[in-house]
Amino acid sequence: MAEQQKPTRVRTRDVVAEGLYIASAATRLTLKNRILVHILAEGEDFDSDRFLPEAREALMMLAAEADEDAERTEADRKMARRRHSDSDGTHDYRSRDVRNLRRRVRQSRHVAQQLRERAEDEDELRKLVADARDAAWAEVAKNIDRTLRIEAARPDLEPDYARMREARMQALRLVDLPKLRAHRRSVDKQIELREAEQEQS
Repeated sequence: MAEQQKPTRVRTRDVVAEGLYIASAATRLTLKNRILVHILAEGEDFDSDRFLPEAREALMMLAAEADEDAERTEADRKMARRRHSDSDGTHDYRSRDVRNLRRRVRQSRHVAQQLRERAEDEDELRKLVADARDAAWAEVAKNIDRTLRIEAARPDLEPDYARMREARMQALRLVDLPKLRAHRRSVDKQIELREAEQEQS
């Protein structure tokens, strides 16, 4: 019989790294949306310096959220110390959860500290703004490309248009129209049944 392996405990630094990665992604998304609004809706030129305070503010807000999470978890830990019965659910902590909760408090506080340090690091802020700008440009380019493809989709420019048109018409006759007729019959039958029920009542 194979020996059962103990579940590997996740290291604090890995959890913190993941928390920072998620926070960076959230900050980039926030900045990307603000850049799009600023440039497309307000018609302004892009200036990275304009977005540095917004990047700092986004990181500081996430740091505050991590601190709040640490406070909530610390309160849960203190209550769990006095509970020794079986748990009633995921967030119904007991004394056996205290060690894990203590670790989560440390992780949240470490994430908050790292985010505050990044918020004061201008190079880090510039990198976040640059990444957000690239994401914004990619979204704009994708939308332009999609619009151009729709507007440029002319039959006379498609070499296989005639052959593909025949295939599409055949699919319409053999698949789509029978489906539509069956659906229509089903709807008509339901209406008839409903009317019959109303007449009886």
